[in-house]
Amino acid sequence: MVELALLARLEAKPGKEREVADFLKSALPLAEGEPDTVSWYAWQIDESTFGIFDTFEAEEGREAHLSGAIAKALMANADRLLARPPVIEKLTILAAK
Repeated sequence: MVELALLARLEAKPGKEREVADFLKSALPLAEGEPDTVSWYAWQIDESTFGIFDTFEAEEGREAHLSGAIAKALMANADRLLARPPVIEKLTILAAK
């Protein structure tokens, strides 16, 4: 079972919601190019709350993702798109189907 994950929570600035959604959608090909990222999801809870959830088989893959193209692009655009810095948490998956 895959046990390592990341959860990133993003809050869009007012008026930047569409741009955040578009940014996340555009990151899919980058995630697909990461061989150590097992699964990658971009999500939206409400009008301004977005995020990413992804899973990894090894810590090396998780660390590579944290320093990869998606993270770099997110941080390069954070001041323009986000109301506050992203909250990124390392998770351990306890059970999965």
